Amino acid sequence: MDAAGGSWGIINIVGPLLLAAVLLWVLLRNRKSGKRDADRTEQATRDLYREEEEKRRSGDDATS
Repeated sequence: MDAAGGSWGIINIVGPLLLAAVLLWVLLRNRKSGKRDADRTEQATRDLYREEEEKRRSGDDATS
């Protein structure tokens, strides 16, 4: 096999396999961090609502 054949193999076989491996790694990594981010966002929203409700009940919300 000459140099042109080797380049063809790298470009058409190894390249797409490497690209697929990187895309799979990114997809799996984002799924894990996405769940953590969603949980953190939900907790922050609950905390904010609780604080606002406490202010409203105490009359300290200054909406008058």
